[in-house]
Amino acid sequence: MVQLYNLHPFGSQQVVPTKQEPTVFCCARDALLVACAPGACKVDVFAAGRPELSESLGSFHTLGRVLRLAYSEAGDYVVTIEEQNKNLFLQVYVNWRCLSAGTSRVCVRIVGHNLETSYSEASKDQMSVIELPLSDPPLCFSCCPLTGDLLVGCKNKLILFCLKRLVLRQDVTVLDFERSLILHMQSFTPSEVAFCSGYIAITAELEILVIKLETGKKAAGDQEQHIYHSVEPDNPNKGVQEEDYSNQLDPDDFVICQQPVELLEEESSCCGISVTLESTGLVNEELHFQMRYVLYRRFAPDMSALLYSAEHAKLHSLQLLPMYETGHSEKLDGGDTPKRELLSLFCFFSLPHIGYLYTIGNIVEPISTYHYSERCQQAVLTPQFLHIITSNNLQCFTVRCSAAAARDEDPYIDTTLKACPPVTLDVCALRMQLFIGLKAISHFKNHVIVLTKADTEDITERKKPSRRLLSRKTDNIKGKAPPESEPGWNLYIVHTTSTLQLYREMVEYSKTYENIKTESCIHLLSEAHLLVRTALMDPDLAESEEKEDLREAFRESCALLGDCYSRFDTKDFHLALPYYKMSGLSMTEILRRVDSAFEDTTQKYEKGLIFYLHHSLYEDIDDELSEELAAKVLQIFYVAEPNQMPHVICSPSMKNVCPKIAMEYLQRVEAVVPSVVVTLAKASMALKMGDRDQCQSELEKYAEMMLVCGFIVEPRLLRQQIKGQLVQTELAVYLKETRPGFLVASVLALHENSKMELEEADLYIKMLTSKDENPVPQLLIDFWEALLVACSQENVVQQLHFRLATEYISRLSRKQLPDTKPLKTTEDLINSCGHYGLIFPWVLFMMSLAPPMNQNSSDDLSKLQSLFCSPYFKVDSVVPFLEALPTDTISGLSVHILCDTRLGQYEKAIDRLLEKCPEAVIPYAQHELKNECRALWWNKLLPELCQRIRNASAHYPVLLSSLQETLSVLAMELELKDFLNFLPEDGNAAFFMPHLLQCSRRKLMA
Repeated sequence: MVQLYNLHPFGSQQVVPTKQEPTVFCCARDALLVACAPGACKVDVFAAGRPELSESLGSFHTLGRVLRLAYSEAGDYVVTIEEQNKNLFLQVYVNWRCLSAGTSRVCVRIVGHNLETSYSEASKDQMSVIELPLSDPPLCFSCCPLTGDLLVGCKNKLILFCLKRLVLRQDVTVLDFERSLILHMQSFTPSEVAFCSGYIAITAELEILVIKLETGKKAAGDQEQHIYHSVEPDNPNKGVQEEDYSNQLDPDDFVICQQPVELLEEESSCCGISVTLESTGLVNEELHFQMRYVLYRRFAPDMSALLYSAEHAKLHSLQLLPMYETGHSEKLDGGDTPKRELLSLFCFFSLPHIGYLYTIGNIVEPISTYHYSERCQQAVLTPQFLHIITSNNLQCFTVRCSAAAARDEDPYIDTTLKACPPVTLDVCALRMQLFIGLKAISHFKNHVIVLTKADTEDITERKKPSRRLLSRKTDNIKGKAPPESEPGWNLYIVHTTSTLQLYREMVEYSKTYENIKTESCIHLLSEAHLLVRTALMDPDLAESEEKEDLREAFRESCALLGDCYSRFDTKDFHLALPYYKMSGLSMTEILRRVDSAFEDTTQKYEKGLIFYLHHSLYEDIDDELSEELAAKVLQIFYVAEPNQMPHVICSPSMKNVCPKIAMEYLQRVEAVVPSVVVTLAKASMALKMGDRDQCQSELEKYAEMMLVCGFIVEPRLLRQQIKGQLVQTELAVYLKETRPGFLVASVLALHENSKMELEEADLYIKMLTSKDENPVPQLLIDFWEALLVACSQENVVQQLHFRLATEYISRLSRKQLPDTKPLKTTEDLINSCGHYGLIFPWVLFMMSLAPPMNQNSSDDLSKLQSLFCSPYFKVDSVVPFLEALPTDTISGLSVHILCDTRLGQYEKAIDRLLEKCPEAVIPYAQHELKNECRALWWNKLLPELCQRIRNASAHYPVLLSSLQETLSVLAMELELKDFLNFLPEDGNAAFFMPHLLQCSRRKLMA
């Protein structure tokens, strides 16, 4: 479907002062090249894009009559198909600009030959004509805009000539070509070809084929220079069989019409057209070409057109349109052509009454279909528009190339962050400009060049004022063409309207649809948006005032589209969010735009505005609404989505909301849809009003577990992000003062439900305590302990083990008391999880020998001991920190011995106990020296006790008692012979005799 709008893409026009009848023409950067009528082998050069066109820039002669003419920006050369003596030749004109004055010398050479001879002198003042010999007459050709390579179409074949830059001397670089590849196509003669970045598009009457050439390295054993790569489709003889069958029939009796078909990507290999690649290159012999099918389409003939003329039913205006990555283009070495990275590629072709646009780069799919009101004679595609000519009309259609290219360039284009009008948006016909006898069209930047050849009876009509070319800028139109142009032909340069001017006209035009046709308003603003987006994607657009104006227009178009999707009842209401984001407007500015739009009408806020506000209020944006606008937001949500009221109130943007107004709305919502989140929001508002009693009353309505669930649903009741900084709420401070356990449980729930990271929770609790002299407050340790009980993630568990152990050690070494009473005792933690183990009996025995401690310090010690007694605790991570804990006290010694034991250093632990606390050595040995450590009783403990008893130290009674216990264990564990071997030689027999008898009786009983 084509949308019709009466816009003005065409501005002023100029008549090109050519003195002879033009036949073909093309644009070359800032010049217009015009090949004259039969009999004049000459190309005139005119300035293109300049206001003054009174004189031509010059001309250069050709070797024959020019039938086709094209210009390649890569290499700055002109290529022609010329006729001489009824033979067709392919010629390339290099350095043609120096000959525009007609005073320079010309050399003619065959491609690849006599380069040094031809350039014996300085080449700057010399034009070269390069002949490209072909075995068959050339029918069509195309130049690659990126590389300058030339593709020539002949009967049943395509020939690729690669552009080369050869350095003859330090100051002389010349262009030449190398025939690199021949593509043989069975029974397929091209009428038009297009070539870009390895993609080849070919048309033949009612068929179009697009293939992609790719280069790869030869196999190691392949030494031949000429290799044939045959690419056979699934049914290669299909086309031949149909042709042979049709030849058997009498054409007067039947008309054979093939069925229309469209094949994309892999399916296009079933087209029935076989392609054979013949590599002919000599420079890069290690490379060979491969190809793949991209697109094939065959059309059924239009019988009405066939009855009129067979030429009218053919495909025409084949074109490959590249779009490049946005940014500054760089100059190629040795040339003036900008180096650009291909982003997207599009293919256009047309029938007499309908045109087709495909994207063939990253994906292959149709984009737009163009239906013409009259028979189209020729069309040219640009990134912004499609221009077509009928017999008497120049028409302009919008295109969707930038929408597809934007999605190729930015993968986040269709998210809540960014948006772009869809590729499938209906095309738009902007204007129909009247001419007489249109024959040909070309395009260059902001100019459209058209050739008119009027019939004899139309010449007098053209002189009438009513038949003059319509234009918005009649004062800019040049005067009548010179007398030489009167015989019925003219060549016009039509200047298209600037992007910004046409954009503003589209925006102004869209206002007529605001209250009548919603979709038309959105469609026209989308056209304006794409127009500006396309201009900004031009890689040659340098930083300038114009570019900044385009950026401003882009932001304005986003804001206007956001207004449409927020105010209109449309299915795509969600697009209000990304378009508003792209506009750069703040929420305050957007709300004021909404208010101004509803000044004189009944306020009905659509889903688009609600969607935008809902997402914006959930985000941590630095945009605080005024009290007035905050109240407006509450009113909007109370009417549209009352269940969202508590979430809206918790937004940082609503910081300035009046608490009394918010409380009134919450009470209304609670009366209809009560919930724990509404209650928590009311408690928060009560604190803002200074009513702590009402806050307490609200919190008592639900059990603490229900309140915790409410915080999980809306974490911003406890913490918020304002300008990138974590901020606690008044409710959180209140809970810290009155219900610290409940606050810890709430923060724990947020962490376990992925609403708060561990580091964020640490920072949050530190901020709540706000005591700089205590970097690790007790409330944070309470949180770590609670998290250790609940957490099941191994990496988090080990991190918590380390944090808790080092903090316990630090406080014990500094004799620092907790700033608040711990929420859980050691017994609570032991009963809650296995990360706190039962304290070993020998540790409890040792602590019974220690002097009384402060209860809070005792808790830290017992929790540390419990961690060390847990099988899940990795002791080696905290060994360096134990140096701060002295061993001259029972408490410190117990921790060090626990560490030695967990590390398997039992002998070291025994030495420490015998030295510092011998009373505990037997309880320690009874608990620890088991299984594989059992031998330490007689290998370590017995000798140590005997040695220390001999010294008659102050611990003699304790050591003697320990020795008795040790001998009792040995008597039960060892054989009599082994027992005797371990007894000291200087021992008293009477002392050891009872244990020997015990060992003997055990043997007899066994």
